[in-house]
Amino acid sequence: MQLMGIISESNRRAMNIKPLIALIVLLGCAPVAQAAEADAVEVSRTIQLQCLPQGTILGPVYDSPTSNTISHYSRGGDSALWTGAYVAAEAYRFRVTHSPEALENVVKGLKAMRKLVRVTKTGVLARCRLSVAWEDIEDRRAVITEEAGHGIYRSTLKSTEHYWIGNTSRDQYVGVFYGLGVAYELIDETAHPKVRTIARKIASDLLDNLIANNWTVRMPNGAISTTFIGRADQQLALLQVGRLVHPSKYAFAYETMRNESANQVPVVIGIECLDDHDSYFKFNLAYLSMYSLLHYEEADSPARGSYRFAYNLLRGTTALHGNAHFNAIDLALDGPDADRDAETQRLLDEWLERPRRDEWVDLRDEVPMCGEDRACFPIPVKDRVRTDFLWQRSPFLAYGGGAGTIASPGVDYVLPYWMARYFGES
Repeated sequence: MQLMGIISESNRRAMNIKPLIALIVLLGCAPVAQAAEADAVEVSRTIQLQCLPQGTILGPVYDSPTSNTISHYSRGGDSALWTGAYVAAEAYRFRVTHSPEALENVVKGLKAMRKLVRVTKTGVLARCRLSVAWEDIEDRRAVITEEAGHGIYRSTLKSTEHYWIGNTSRDQYVGVFYGLGVAYELIDETAHPKVRTIARKIASDLLDNLIANNWTVRMPNGAISTTFIGRADQQLALLQVGRLVHPSKYAFAYETMRNESANQVPVVIGIECLDDHDSYFKFNLAYLSMYSLLHYEEADSPARGSYRFAYNLLRGTTALHGNAHFNAIDLALDGPDADRDAETQRLLDEWLERPRRDEWVDLRDEVPMCGEDRACFPIPVKDRVRTDFLWQRSPFLAYGGGAGTIASPGVDYVLPYWMARYFGES
């Protein structure tokens, strides 16, 4: 409660800051400096050139830590999740800049996500899809070998054989629906005739399968890979996006569940917040879900109280973690706050100073430790463990990484950057 009081007081003091910053806020200027736009565009172009060999996000693996030659790809298990996040980033970018390049990236991303559904033949979402001919080059099979524990399946799309990775988790669904909602909201038929149609089709196929299977995800062998049962927050968030993209089909289902289960959302989020370090990726899923629940909810909805209480628990647990992604979502939901938005810019600037490859980091002898794997204070962004999406890793992790050969795509830069630009200028 004390932390929540501090945050509330910070919000109330937002306009009592130094005059220049206050003027910026009053004028509605972007919280993230537009000077960083060239960096964001460059990161996105690198993603297009190096991280989408089969349409969805993968991590390029280089011959050695000092080589610039990509030997193969990795991290296919979260390809759906980060592709959804990247589609959202490019949709925000399009609305800020009206860039044809950004619009094209959204369309390509949506088409790639559609294949993640079509390839399974059942309406289940695949973690990743790879053409057999591409993955089998020189008998490499790198991604499917790495992800074999999830189950590898084969299927045909338009006469082409594909592998797809199963054991699909809830986070893959949450990431995809987040991207679908943002793309649908921000890009209408006047901007592109197919974006909303594709987003509606993907969401409908996925929701129809989930509802028919009582919110469980079944693989071709009948095994349940995950379930949304007990996760009112995520069920409602997915249906909320369904209601956005196809109201005549999903509005009743969402509103019925909302009436029955909205009061469970603070309970679920509150349990997640009991531990602010272990399984930190849970907070990424929570923020994405709360974004959909609050951003698309009617202003006079009786459920807003439950959603807002849940979000305040989440924000109170993580507000001091130095997380640009969470800050951008807070901007979207709560509007400008000079201190938070200045922090977001600083954190993104520090991200640019980070090595892009997964070199091993061990700071246990350099920072105060409050546990075997926990620093006492959030570690500066530039020094944090190298990973695929920085903001889903605990800022207290003092060691981790790999051999320095896998590159981070950079979705963890472009998403908070463009989201902050969009909501800062709206």
